[in-house]
Amino acid sequence: MGYFRSVVHILSNEFSLINEFIHELRDKNIQQDRARFRKNIERIGQIAAYEISKEMDSDIHFTTTPLGIAQVKKMKEQPIIATILRAGLPLQRGLNDMFDQADLAYISAYRKHKDEDNTAFEIVLEYVATPDINDRVLFICDPMLATGQSLVQTYEAFMAKGKPSKVYLISVIGSQEGVDYVTANIPNADLWIGVIDEKLDQNGYIVPGLGDAGDLSFGTKL
Repeated sequence: MGYFRSVVHILSNEFSLINEFIHELRDKNIQQDRARFRKNIERIGQIAAYEISKEMDSDIHFTTTPLGIAQVKKMKEQPIIATILRAGLPLQRGLNDMFDQADLAYISAYRKHKDEDNTAFEIVLEYVATPDINDRVLFICDPMLATGQSLVQTYEAFMAKGKPSKVYLISVIGSQEGVDYVTANIPNADLWIGVIDEKLDQNGYIVPGLGDAGDLSFGTKL
């Protein structure tokens, strides 16, 4: 298998409903509706799933209807949809709504801060649960692509478990720095992302971004 720079697909470049959902996710007043916040991330996952499905391998099948036989295309296989806990759960659910026979995988990743100012940190991975990924299509979803470190380390953790046939990375919002880091360090993968913001702040958070997706989805953590 050759090694090539990842391809980036920005879903909001052409106006569609995804722009409305991103607007609501960003709005500091609307995002206080926790159920609506989660739902909008799920919707973006559904849109990403639809777009990615256009690239999935398919076979011709013949289906019996009440009036005859129809020739249809069906996917050759359902993917494995992996997410980074906990913020990635709504995005995974949106993808799973569309790929509803997919297998699911989970990994925990969090920032362990090294100083009181929260400016220096390392990414810690602790838990991995996955089906056999060998020769399977693997989705890895992480809603916030800030520095890109957690997504790269997550990818490497899954690669230690096997060799998928294709990898898709799915995010809602990323920084340009994070996108550049991911595409430089993850070969042979396509990144599907809602929107890319220009910068990170001194704490490694996306600006203007939307805040902490995990906290906004599930409540503030200790």
